Amino acid sequence: MSLRKHARQLVIQMLYQIDLNPDITGREVRLMIDEHGRNTTTRSFAWQLFTGVMEFKPQIDAEIVRVAENWSLKRMAVTDRNILRLGAYELLHTDTPTAVVIDEAIELARQFGSANSSQFVNGILDKLVPRAENQASSTEASPALPAKEERVEPAADQPQEQKSPQEKMQPKPPSNTPYRKLNNPWAT
Repeated sequence: MSLRKHARQLVIQMLYQIDLNPDITGREVRLMIDEHGRNTTTRSFAWQLFTGVMEFKPQIDAEIVRVAENWSLKRMAVTDRNILRLGAYELLHTDTPTAVVIDEAIELARQFGSANSSQFVNGILDKLVPRAENQASSTEASPALPAKEERVEPAADQPQEQKSPQEKMQPKPPSNTPYRKLNNPWAT
């Protein structure tokens, strides 16, 4: 089993714990992840996913409810709900490929859910894909027509670098930190 798959299993188990016992602290979750994680890579990835889901939980829940027609979060099985939260977080807030996110979520649903969980999770996450791709493209896409450029004279001591219009319109490479940490009480 891959390290990331094991990390996702840990995250689902911790989200399940939090769902059933909201009094568990972040420190206790961190200790459980440290206890059951295979190595530092697994523990670190699991903690990043867990804190990310907890940080964006209201937004994630709203997106799930938006696409889950005739389903409230309370009606969903606890395991299904938390698998959807993890999958939605990865779709909306990480650079993990869409196919990988959905495949991993389906595998988690087969392992932890009921007989129909994998189909349910697949259907909900599939409806989130266009939304996730639109968010990603809106932050990375360049405008179709270049904006008027203001002429700024370079300083005399700085060499002037010329770029072609195609080079100017190329998207910037992704940053080295795919997981944003804002005001997250779970992150320590």
